[in-house]
Amino acid sequence: MLRLHVLASGSGGNAALVTDDAHAGGFLIDCGICKRDLLSGLESAGFSPADVTDILITHDHSDHTKGLGVCTRALSQAGACVRVRTSRAVRNASAPLEEALGTDRVIFEPFRAGEALTVCGMQVHVFPTSHDAAESFGFRVESGRDALGYLTDTGRMTPEAHEALQYVRLLALEANHDAQMLREGPYPYAIKRRIASDAGHLSNAQAAAELEELLGSMGAGMLEAVAAMHVSQENNLYSLAEQALADVLRRYGHTARTLAAKQRTPVTLA
Repeated sequence: MLRLHVLASGSGGNAALVTDDAHAGGFLIDCGICKRDLLSGLESAGFSPADVTDILITHDHSDHTKGLGVCTRALSQAGACVRVRTSRAVRNASAPLEEALGTDRVIFEPFRAGEALTVCGMQVHVFPTSHDAAESFGFRVESGRDALGYLTDTGRMTPEAHEALQYVRLLALEANHDAQMLREGPYPYAIKRRIASDAGHLSNAQAAAELEELLGSMGAGMLEAVAAMHVSQENNLYSLAEQALADVLRRYGHTARTLAAKQRTPVTLA
């Protein structure tokens, strides 16, 4: 059984742990949090830092990478040998990633969109997202017949993303902002425009529309849990993001559980 432990999600920092009951070890998606929060999050998941084998980076923005240096040192000191994996373009754009690669027992392995990786016995399929970064990615993780989808930081659904998120049991899907709250909120117009653009972030309504399309293609039997990701503290509410997804499930008579991934409280999909 695959498990997704979202340690932190939001503009203040992002990190998630993926584990599989059938295989030893686990890997992180992003590392934009401090050492204390990483170690506390791993402990809450019942996972040893020494067993982290890989860190997959979605893109180079600081809320996904700023903890890499200090956290890889902590993992190394705990006995882990860590591969940091992302594209060469993201590596070249990320000072925290370069800092992490100066740590003992940490190496870099590049990937490209469309590749399938083997990580801790799990198959990880890399797909492109649409974000204003050097490059940006999401992941589909498979183990046997089990699958999870992880998509955050994209302004629109790419065809590759939509295909990758079909027939998953666990779904982490960006629901960054409420469109009205963004329009009426305190951000400067240029930032509002960027967030709402095709290279920005998915709104609650866009996330709900994607979930509806996925349910239409994969039916009611597969999905067991869906999490609203990267919920804005200024332009959204956890309750609004979660409700947008829950309303879709209710219309389909679907019993999958919904939750909102938090900035400071780890949550688990299993």
